[in-house]
Amino acid sequence: MTSHITLRIDGRSVQVKPGTTIWEAARQAGISIPILCHHPGYRPVGVCRLCVVDVGERVLTAACTRTVSEGMQVVTQGEEIDQHRRLLLELLLADQPAPSSDPRATTTGDNQLFLLAEQMNLAASRFPAGQNRGQDDSSPVIRVDHQACILCDRCIRACDEIQVNDVIGRTGKGYTTRIGFDLDLPMGKSTCVSCGECVAACPTGALTNKPITVPLKPRTQLTPVDSVCPYCGVGCAVRFYVDETANTVVYVDGRNSPVNRGRLCVKGRYGFDYASHPHRLTRPLIRRASFYPKGPLSTEVRGDMRSRKPGGIVDYEEVLPAFREASWEEALDLVATRLKAIRDQHGSHALAGFGSAKCSNEEAYLFQKLVRAVFGTNNVDHCTRLCHASSVAALLEMIGSGAVTNVFGDAQQAEVILVTGSNTTANHPVAATFFKQAARQGTRLIVVDPRRPDLADYATYYCQILPGSDVAFYNALMHVIVQEGLVDEQFIAERTTGFAELRAVIERYPPERAAQLCGIDAQTLRAVARTIGRARSMMIFWGMGISQHTHGTDNARSLINLCLLTGNVGRPGTGLHPLRGQNNVQGASDAGLIPMVYPDYQPVSDERVRQKFEAAWGVPLDPHPGLTVVEITQAALEGKIRGMYILGENPFLSDPNINKVRQALASLEFLVVQDIFLTETAEFADVILPATSYLEKTGTYTNTDRRVQIGRAALRPPGEARLDWQVICDIATRMGYPMHYDTVEEVFAEFASLTRNYQGLSYTLLGTTGKLWPCPDPVQGDGLQVLFADRFPSGRGRFVPCEFTPAQELPDEEFPFVLNTGRLLPHWHTGSMTRRARALHALEPEPIVQIHPDDLQRLGIGDGEPVTVRSRRGAIILKTRASTAVAPGNIF
Repeated sequence: MTSHITLRIDGRSVQVKPGTTIWEAARQAGISIPILCHHPGYRPVGVCRLCVVDVGERVLTAACTRTVSEGMQVVTQGEEIDQHRRLLLELLLADQPAPSSDPRATTTGDNQLFLLAEQMNLAASRFPAGQNRGQDDSSPVIRVDHQACILCDRCIRACDEIQVNDVIGRTGKGYTTRIGFDLDLPMGKSTCVSCGECVAACPTGALTNKPITVPLKPRTQLTPVDSVCPYCGVGCAVRFYVDETANTVVYVDGRNSPVNRGRLCVKGRYGFDYASHPHRLTRPLIRRASFYPKGPLSTEVRGDMRSRKPGGIVDYEEVLPAFREASWEEALDLVATRLKAIRDQHGSHALAGFGSAKCSNEEAYLFQKLVRAVFGTNNVDHCTRLCHASSVAALLEMIGSGAVTNVFGDAQQAEVILVTGSNTTANHPVAATFFKQAARQGTRLIVVDPRRPDLADYATYYCQILPGSDVAFYNALMHVIVQEGLVDEQFIAERTTGFAELRAVIERYPPERAAQLCGIDAQTLRAVARTIGRARSMMIFWGMGISQHTHGTDNARSLINLCLLTGNVGRPGTGLHPLRGQNNVQGASDAGLIPMVYPDYQPVSDERVRQKFEAAWGVPLDPHPGLTVVEITQAALEGKIRGMYILGENPFLSDPNINKVRQALASLEFLVVQDIFLTETAEFADVILPATSYLEKTGTYTNTDRRVQIGRAALRPPGEARLDWQVICDIATRMGYPMHYDTVEEVFAEFASLTRNYQGLSYTLLGTTGKLWPCPDPVQGDGLQVLFADRFPSGRGRFVPCEFTPAQELPDEEFPFVLNTGRLLPHWHTGSMTRRARALHALEPEPIVQIHPDDLQRLGIGDGEPVTVRSRRGAIILKTRASTAVAPGNIF
């Protein structure tokens, strides 16, 4: 096969690779051919015929579908070609809705049909308009104007090929043909997930964003700001279009980056207006003196005084009277005075801090520095303790690093993808698009989960295991792989230890026995094991379903054992990837928001490491690991933790056992909360400091792939809200430890200089798409995508065999159901942001409980009926939603 083909386009000699289309060859040569139906990222279909060119044949040919051949002569312009294009444009323009003003002003200014008409000096069409095909306003976020549709099918291909949701198709005949959703349902009633990919693809005004904050304007009238999505750990690159006069984001586009390649989900595209919500905190608040009676208070009394509500969605107007507005000087002085007094009277260990996985690397670094260097304790933690701490513990134990070993996009290079304990389409929607694309292209997808996720629709095997039976399931797979000689013997011999111990344990889990424990029949267990064992490459992705369990660490160990057994680490298309839940949970951990390690996972108990940080920070540091989130809560109940600083976290909702957290927060002598809203946790505060939202500050964020990216400020902070990193510095300085930085870049430079993995990175080098850590060549390189190609940080990987044991609490007569929890697609974390985003709230306005229809019938409960869900720790009233995704005996 020849390495290139030579042809002539408009008399110019062009060389391209075989298989290149004429349109792409012309683009590479800098020759423009007009298109409407074509998009470089989609499969070419050639339905609009505007790209036709002359190749010397009887008729003109579509440049987007025709591939080049040796010696081909192509003419892209001429009287016949131009006349053909003008006629097609006139026919398309005839049916366009008659605008009251500039038609582009009603959308985003990028109506490609009108732009082409302008370029060809077509002001109007001579043909009569046809019958109006109607509009569809049923979606909360997208408006459909069928009259503006030219049936180019770009929306269909965007939905099918990029997001792989298969919602949009064609319906009707002849002139009445139009795009349809599912079985010709209104868009808002269909299975559409409101990702907006179809809007981004549409070349006319047929699919447009509905205004969220202010009326839409053309891009030329708005300020573009390249940033990163503030939601899940995928870290999609976005471009905010800002109305600077109104100080608001008007709409959002995805940017082309190695992370998301331009695609977004509903939260990234439509969940931006929380920053402009009227509940935003704009001045410091201090609890009124009337809420501090003299004398000792019992936990119950103090809890009642600090929080008049049992929890749930904050009634802003009800809670606000408990506080008075204050100046920053008064609030900061009070914070510093009270925290310092507790430290001096009761010791450093009476203080603690909760950081946030929503804040930047710089804010996380400064916050843990404040706790360690100023409070004098390692009592600092954040939500990773309740997310992937068990995963990280297992990874550190077995391979010496808690980092993901490969990026999620490389799943498209794998022969097998295993997704377990993860509702990826809801929690990491853009990552899920890569898995679905891979499955469409022939990759075998294995999905393991007690509740059937939407991703299972694309799976070769879906295994609905019994809750808590993960270890038995994976031991059975490894039993078959070893028994049938499907292990990677060379990898095991050269790069692992402990195989004999693993073999001894998994011998006790033949499929016939494991089937009784995990609920998957022996034949399926063998088929799944053979699929994995015979594959040349496999990637494993897991979420909270693996880690948030009494045996979470054993669950993660089992997955690592499976990868080591089959040699699926250190090569393209292989790897271990615990999907991170929040936008910066990886970076917050990297920056040191963990009680037993400094930034970059350097142990606080290591004297040499501690001396390095003591020299950098200029103070002696505590050599003992601090308390975790759970331990801090217990210590507060016991009166050992007396003062706390909570930055951007909402533990009242996010931490387990709300009743226990309520008592712990109410027991504190002093609590300062820094946040953008008066959250449920802030109800307990003595001082509330108004923070800046993600859209109002600049900082770096590290996604689930280890990619460090810059999130840039798009809006001005409301009222007197201040930048979080500056507030942290102010408190440190008032407590006697001067902390001064001129810019946030200085903070990042200090943080990076104290690490190995961030060493050499800077704002200048990160650019618009960021870089992966570690990055051996920060100037020219993008960072290491695949880790541990030759060796693990611990040297050899270590097998750690695990025995199956039941969960610590099992269903009984009083509590017969198994409770499983998770997110709904439009919402995120505790909802403090998404419940204040108009479009997201409209899509899912209240929480629900999914129950199998058979269970609903047995209990005599109707679909949509409110029920009380009660556990040993509390109760909540929710509306039911019948779902066969949930197995009988389980609720979600």
